[in-house]
Amino acid sequence: MHPTVFHLRLRDFELQAERRIDAALITRPVAIISSHHQNGTVISLSKEAEAEGLRKGMKVSLVRQMNHGARILPYNATLYSRIHEYIHKIVQRFTPIVEPSGYGKFYMDMTGMNRIYPSDEEAGIRISNKVQDEVGLSTYLGISQNKLVSRISTSVIPDPIHRIITGDEARFLSPLDSPVIPTVHQPSVWKLVQFMILRQVYHIQSVVDKTADAQYLFGKYALSLTREVRGQDMSVVRPPLLKDHILKQAVMKEDTNDTTKIYFELKHVSEEIAFQLRQRSQVAKSVRLEIHYTDGFKFEAKGSCMKHNDTFVLECLWRLFERANHRRNRVRSILVDISQFIYMADQIELFKSDTKQDRISNAVDILRKKYKDINFTHNFGDAHVSYHSI
Repeated sequence: MHPTVFHLRLRDFELQAERRIDAALITRPVAIISSHHQNGTVISLSKEAEAEGLRKGMKVSLVRQMNHGARILPYNATLYSRIHEYIHKIVQRFTPIVEPSGYGKFYMDMTGMNRIYPSDEEAGIRISNKVQDEVGLSTYLGISQNKLVSRISTSVIPDPIHRIITGDEARFLSPLDSPVIPTVHQPSVWKLVQFMILRQVYHIQSVVDKTADAQYLFGKYALSLTREVRGQDMSVVRPPLLKDHILKQAVMKEDTNDTTKIYFELKHVSEEIAFQLRQRSQVAKSVRLEIHYTDGFKFEAKGSCMKHNDTFVLECLWRLFERANHRRNRVRSILVDISQFIYMADQIELFKSDTKQDRISNAVDILRKKYKDINFTHNFGDAHVSYHSI
């Protein structure tokens, strides 16, 4: 299963927010400035203000000299923050894994959600319509397998919703201007891009295809630049308050209240969590499990996990599931949030050997490290280990 990442962008967010509050501004030229100080700059502009010659980044002192009819508004951080938080709560109804990336910008991890929505495009339409209906602001939404390509899509594509098919990332980027690539903004890279007249991304792609040349020209930025112009991005969507948490989500293949199917999905999640805990040599004082039902309701239970072998973590999560599951409705997904880590020293015991579960866990860990693209599952009952490619 390929990852699916949405990027929701409200272009000219500050301007839209001001016009939402004051309808009289809808047809007027408007400029939003960072401050009234003469060294302040223009943050956001309406098309009407651009027609009068104003530009983003222009000094306030110059705007006042040029301006004849534009309405100059101070940057209202309180207003923008409140609207931003409200939109954040709206998009969290569609997936619990949302990462804000500035006012009016959100990354959404929608991996596996095509089992819930007819298509990714249909999910995007529902999200955009919900924001429009409840807040009255227009949105642009990009869909791809990573954050980089989805974000670039919402900045350059005029369509409200645009999807980049997996495998077409490099082709999508190739005709775009070079500055859409983040690493291009590094001073040393930017100088070379200008000197070599690499105006479009495909110009850079042709250079980095020759690995030796790329390394010689771009030095320490060669690898990141190569990945970005090919549309590769390994970063994951991280909620802002959960950056130091382990966050895992199990989306059911179909909505179900079959405990056997739920147990299997939770077992897979528990093994991933246990592996990460062992890699960190930590255990968790806080474990929160959320059950999301098909009718939109959710219930949660909290506990702790003071060991990190696979069996103990699975038992911990299953106890929390049974405590939280008070309804007969079908389950859509389960979210597990692990936090408050403490280090756990692996003490050598003189008269007691490791348990069978510990030995199997350690053996599977070795396989996981060696074959990172393989997903391993195992059954402690008969010591059976199976695996499949991701």
